[in-house]
Amino acid sequence: MDLALFQPDIAGNVGTTLRTAACFGAAAHIVEPCGFPFSDGALKRAGMDYAVRANVRRHADWDAFRAWSAAAGRRIVLLTTAGATPLPAFAFTPADMLLFGSESSGVPAHVHAAADARVAIPMRPGFRSLNVAVAAGIALAEALRQTKGFAS
Repeated sequence: MDLALFQPDIAGNVGTTLRTAACFGAAAHIVEPCGFPFSDGALKRAGMDYAVRANVRRHADWDAFRAWSAAAGRRIVLLTTAGATPLPAFAFTPADMLLFGSESSGVPAHVHAAADARVAIPMRPGFRSLNVAVAAGIALAEALRQTKGFAS
């Protein structure tokens, strides 16, 4: 199970997501460009020592990420507020790639259309969205629970 952040805007959210990925043993992917200078120093400040322990792969752009994920046989599961399937109803596989959009704009239409599945985390009416790092933690935990992927 991997996490991917599409053109993230906020270093702190990236650091938190990398920390979550490291703690759960998930690889993390950054689809660039980022909205901040991506450096080990910035991530270390944002994610503490966990961020540098994360398994991180950077992709120059969407096309490079898409080519890598296709070659690796990964199903791209986009977490989106416009998702068609509620998170508890979705059946994850261990080879899934959980994709999260940027904090300011989500993902563009072509990325939304290219996803193999679109999933929404159910929220109370009247709320727009969760913080992307929080959403990544919720979705990763549910995916690992379903696939029995938690470390013992």
